[in-house]
Amino acid sequence: MKRLHWYLLLASSLILFSVLSYAVQIFIFKKPDDTFFYLLQDLSFVPIQVLLVTLFVEQLLNQKDKRAMRHKLNMVIGAFYTEMGAELLKTLSSYDENVQSFRNALFENMEFSETNVQRLRSYLKDHDFRISSRNQDFPALKKFLVKKRDSLMQLLENQNLLEHETFTDLMWAVSHLTEELSYRDDVIHLTEQDRKHLEGDIKRAYTLLTVEWLTYVQHLRKKYPYIFSLVVRINPFDPNASAEIKNDAA
Repeated sequence: MKRLHWYLLLASSLILFSVLSYAVQIFIFKKPDDTFFYLLQDLSFVPIQVLLVTLFVEQLLNQKDKRAMRHKLNMVIGAFYTEMGAELLKTLSSYDENVQSFRNALFENMEFSETNVQRLRSYLKDHDFRISSRNQDFPALKKFLVKKRDSLMQLLENQNLLEHETFTDLMWAVSHLTEELSYRDDVIHLTEQDRKHLEGDIKRAYTLLTVEWLTYVQHLRKKYPYIFSLVVRINPFDPNASAEIKNDAA
């Protein structure tokens, strides 16, 4: 209500100022015909001015909204990787028999510059995600995912995720893997066909986790270098990773 009152006061003041200005012009120059001619000329151009200003302001507001939305999305993504994503990525990478080849590519591009990340993304397109659940601890994976299910559901309820299709796909892939494991009372004695099915679900979640993790780390490098430093030190693909800073590492 106060804002509406302020707008009305401002509009009234501007209109009054305009009327007084034209009145002074007529009083001084004694040429009402010229005044009305230029008034109508100015009025004719008003719609174009309104259009130009509207488009310009709308573009600025859209850019501002997009930046705010990206910031919120990155906060959600950060919360996900802090809560469970990084640990899950570390676990699922142990299912990839070909993970060492990606580690080698990753360690060659640890700066995570835009060029490095683009190179890693290109590498992932051709990477052979060779998932095998042999000798893996399915019960531990099931326990971890079921424990984190409530947190996962809360993230899925976030409306901001609708603006990030790839991360939404990731969340649904992890959620599906969680449900698949939770509905099995016995995840040790699986048929070969059932094991292959679960390996397919793991591959889907693992692939999306890896791609989104690269985007997340690149964002941290640009915006939050102090968080980036920690995330790189606890790299889920590094079996020797440690948060402790050694040998003057940043």
